Amino acid sequence: MKTGIHPKYYWDAKVICACGNTWTTGATVPVIHVEVCSKCHPFFTGEQRIVDTEGQVDRFMKRLQIAEQRRKEREERRRMRTSPQRPVSNLPLPANLIQALEEAGLQTAGQILERMAEDAKSLVDIRGVGHRGFIQLRKVLRKEGFQIPEAAEQIPV
Repeated sequence: MKTGIHPKYYWDAKVICACGNTWTTGATVPVIHVEVCSKCHPFFTGEQRIVDTEGQVDRFMKRLQIAEQRRKEREERRRMRTSPQRPVSNLPLPANLIQALEEAGLQTAGQILERMAEDAKSLVDIRGVGHRGFIQLRKVLRKEGFQIPEAAEQIPV
């Protein structure tokens, strides 16, 4: 073994933790300062403690909160998309069909679905709707996620 190249070894080096716990060990320096030890580390204590380094935890929590808010907004939009209270003017229908439905007193998707369930022929008889408009209305409602009544599955004659 070469002489003079190895550091001095301290058999009784003192380790001092930030929590105040101390113990001795062997090391190449006489005193070692540490931030966590087995007395204060969350793994050994069972408590949850977050050590914040330059606001990383705050930024993460903010991103988490924004993601949750976006998820709720997306869920609300999806729920409103199939709401029976959705206005007819908000459905992706041609302007003339929307106008004909509104003139007939049908303002919401729920009213149209009720009319389809009761008497689908009365929808076809509305001036400006007809067979072609009824088929298109049924396709759009189905595409938007509405449950079409069984009575409206057949085109009324």
